[in-house]
Amino acid sequence: MVAFKYDAKDALGKTVQGVVEAQDRRLALKELERSGYFPLSLNPCDEPSKEIAKEAPKPKEAATKEAPKEKIQKKSSEGTQASDVRSKGRIKRKEVTAFTRELATLLSASIPIPQALEGLGDQEENEALSFLIHDLLSGVRRGETYSEALSRHPRQFPTLYTSMVRVGEESGQLAQVLSDLADLMEGEDEIRSEVMGAVAYPAFVLGMGVITTIVLMTVVLPQIFEMFVGMEDVLPLPTKLLMQFSNFLQTQWISISVVTLAVIFGFRTFIKSPTGSILWDAWKLRLPLLGPVFSASALGRFTRTLGTLTRSGVSLLPALEIVRGTVGNSKVAEGIATVTEDTRGGDSLANPLKRLELFPPTMVQMISVGEETGQLDSMLLRVADIQERHLRRRTNTLISLLAPVLILVVGALVGFIVIALLLPIFKMSQLVG
Repeated sequence: MVAFKYDAKDALGKTVQGVVEAQDRRLALKELERSGYFPLSLNPCDEPSKEIAKEAPKPKEAATKEAPKEKIQKKSSEGTQASDVRSKGRIKRKEVTAFTRELATLLSASIPIPQALEGLGDQEENEALSFLIHDLLSGVRRGETYSEALSRHPRQFPTLYTSMVRVGEESGQLAQVLSDLADLMEGEDEIRSEVMGAVAYPAFVLGMGVITTIVLMTVVLPQIFEMFVGMEDVLPLPTKLLMQFSNFLQTQWISISVVTLAVIFGFRTFIKSPTGSILWDAWKLRLPLLGPVFSASALGRFTRTLGTLTRSGVSLLPALEIVRGTVGNSKVAEGIATVTEDTRGGDSLANPLKRLELFPPTMVQMISVGEETGQLDSMLLRVADIQERHLRRRTNTLISLLAPVLILVVGALVGFIVIALLLPIFKMSQLVG
């Protein structure tokens, strides 16, 4: 039996202190809960046990005098499902990142988890996130560990998140682990924002070009083509092609829409299947210009996540299993599964990575040096910095080339339409002259 010193709130809101004996921390929390206390802190100590049942109100009395707000929170937590959180509204990833950072800061200031969660939940403006935080608070007060409470919301807190929190709880470094996790999420958010910002302008140009072409073909040009009725034999070839294409869009738009939707649906179904996902992701890595971008993104996420996990105290094999689901590329994930099996058989991390031929030689060499010097986590994070710099540079280069190319394509398309319309007018003016 282990003695745990506790600070807790009773059913009337008064702070009480004492010592409870249990086989582990989880059983100590359950014992306090059965006695009608809401734990604020619980730490191992060498003091002899004290009877907590005499100080605690009876369970029935505690339930009777419990505050209405607390009863509502308990009731909502016991029946809370992921759909209950979604019904309250949307929770953005950046809001979860900010919540993680704020919680890490509060825990670093020695504020107990229940008080930190209560404060964050009360001040949160997003109703869905506030509901979620209060549900986590209710779970902790019922005796669950924080990681157990998080695991009931896999949509907002994936396996990587809950695994790191669990390690932080077991090692007693939860504040530091949450800070590392916030760093990881903020880095990913920053890269995602940079990529989305860089893609925004080319996407706008392409979208406007497509919309302009459709409007011209289906609304404007048919009225102009009425001038050329009966003159099909003498019209120039570009004008004939434009008229046929415009007529095809007008008469077959339903079939075109159905075929387009069917192709999109079939493609999405294919790439979501195990075989299709691997084939699609492998093809993306082999693309001439986009391939290095996809590769740098997957490898940067792999090294960043694995380095953060190992630095937080997660052993290598469980960390590799977690990373498999976070790299965002099925082909790379398949390679990581092979690396995991080889490492489980006693091999180092660098040798299986080298045999895969998915990882650059310099990256493998740095990981090998990290293993030999016992600084694998630091070396992985350094490799992640390099890969993320490669990603930013390649993305900026690609976008700088893509924007002019799209402008030229849209300009050429509009120019063809203008020429196709002016050619018969010039020809008629020559005949009249």
